[in-house]
Amino acid sequence: MLNKEVRETIVAHGHENIQATHATTFEITKESRVSKKGDCIIAVSADKSIPDLSLDFRNILRRDDTKLTITIEAGDVVERIRALGSSKLILTHPLDIVVRKGDYTCSRTLAIHGDKAAGDLSREFVEKLKNPKQKVKITLTVTV
Repeated sequence: MLNKEVRETIVAHGHENIQATHATTFEITKESRVSKKGDCIIAVSADKSIPDLSLDFRNILRRDDTKLTITIEAGDVVERIRALGSSKLILTHPLDIVVRKGDYTCSRTLAIHGDKAAGDLSREFVEKLKNPKQKVKITLTVTV
């Protein structure tokens, strides 16, 4: 299974309450409404959550040698985050996808040791995410 790459695409939307200030995580959710307290949320109304990702993708992500690249596009602004998979990932949460800078895992965790959290995203990008009409395309690419 060396040199294998699997890609998933998620489409979500912006929301006026997005703050994107959290220092250690970012989250994409299927929920359509969020409060300003959810400071890690960067996109809502996602068309997929973790269980909707292909079994092949999830199996690769559950390897300790997996690298994940997350490309998030909002209009003409693009952010790229790199993170790692883990054999400790549960990958079952029906609504939320969370990428963490640390190594904590729970059912919501998609990846660990990410090189960016919500607070690290450019403020130009975050301004786009605050627009409810903004379509957000998230491309997840795992490689082993």
